[in-house]
Amino acid sequence: MIVLDEQLLGRNLETMIAAWYPGPVVYIVDLRPGTVIKDDAIPALLRQQSQPTFVTINERDFWQKVALDSHFCIVCFTLPDARVREIAPKLRELLHYPALSTKAKRMGKAIRVTDTGSSYYSFNEPEIKALA
Repeated sequence: MIVLDEQLLGRNLETMIAAWYPGPVVYIVDLRPGTVIKDDAIPALLRQQSQPTFVTINERDFWQKVALDSHFCIVCFTLPDARVREIAPKLRELLHYPALSTKAKRMGKAIRVTDTGSSYYSFNEPEIKALA
């Protein structure tokens, strides 16, 4: 399951990702409809799902801020709002990396995607590593 942050609503990203991703693609607001979801509540919502990968451009509040565990993955894109349409192809490329190619391999990781490369750390290995 791919879970998109609410700030990505209205960009047609769910359709773009669903064109190549075989599982469900939803927004975080779909996991608790009719309520305001604060950033600090997102990990608890993700833990209730089956191996979700959460995608956001809110790097400031998630990269090296969220307590990770083995139940979810967070992908932080460092893209400005005007470039969010780049997320779908960049995410597809990211998920082809051998270290991230399956849900089991992604779980417990936080990934940061920049224009110059990608890096990650995990709940059991806090040292930041570059994706090769």
